[in-house]
Amino acid sequence: MSTCTTVSRDLDEPVSGTAATARTWLLLEQPGPWGARALTSSHLDPALGRALEAAAQDTGVRVALIRRPGRHADFGRPMVRQVYAAHTLPGGVWLHHATTTDPSQLLNIDFTALGRGDHHTFDTALQGRPHTGDPLALVCTNGKRDRCCALLGRPLAAELAASGVEGAWEVTHLGGHRFSPTVLVLPYGYAYGRVQAHAVKEVLHRVQEGRVVVEGCRGRSAWDRPGQAAELAVRTAAREYGADALDVVRMIGSAPRWEITVAHTDGRHWRVVVAQGASLPPRPESCGSVLGTPARMDVVSVRELTPAPALAR
Repeated sequence: MSTCTTVSRDLDEPVSGTAATARTWLLLEQPGPWGARALTSSHLDPALGRALEAAAQDTGVRVALIRRPGRHADFGRPMVRQVYAAHTLPGGVWLHHATTTDPSQLLNIDFTALGRGDHHTFDTALQGRPHTGDPLALVCTNGKRDRCCALLGRPLAAELAASGVEGAWEVTHLGGHRFSPTVLVLPYGYAYGRVQAHAVKEVLHRVQEGRVVVEGCRGRSAWDRPGQAAELAVRTAAREYGADALDVVRMIGSAPRWEITVAHTDGRHWRVVVAQGASLPPRPESCGSVLGTPARMDVVSVRELTPAPALAR
């Protein structure tokens, strides 16, 4: 029986413009099993999980649980948990780290401020500080959401950890099960699909240089899906791989068509037309789901603007 991943791969479904959307990521270590809705169906106190979901709503913050690759035993005793927060908008990227034995401390964070990129609220609530270690490689492994994430994600996470990638973590949900194994790389927030360990290592190496690998890239989580596709199209056309060189500064229109302006830090601008289409023939968006036609972001045109327009942020 075919999985959603094999069907998507066989149909050569494009991955561009499919990343989860979040300006800021908040990650809490939680060992043990995860359910389909991990914040409320894991060994985390479900009341705390619901409170975190409510606090993050409409703030631009996405909360996820993480655990180290390997065995996931949770012995129920208080433990020192790793906590990360990362802001992904160009020009304001940061990754901070803290530890806690009381995850309810996360509720002391001002989520609205965190979504705007204010790291002080994270640092104050949890005694956080800038993360000075390796970039984070978050591999989606939650088989309760889709079996492909477990079948393909867990071996990838284990291989990364075994080969010495210190920033490798399993994560609860990145969306796009059919692109498994899926990986989010922080601090810049670029997501990747159908990746193998050697490709992830190359991505992490480039991130340490402040650069982006576009092969297999689903997009930058800071943008909505049309903006993700537009930015990647400009990167490819201009051969620009500096992580913070491009910014999505204007989006006009709504589904199924947008005109998006992408700006370079050197003053250049591009106008990108993105159209929303339906992926045909029908395919399952996840294992066990009915056949559907997932939305896809098709780049219609990329045009450099001369002279560069005056744009208000």
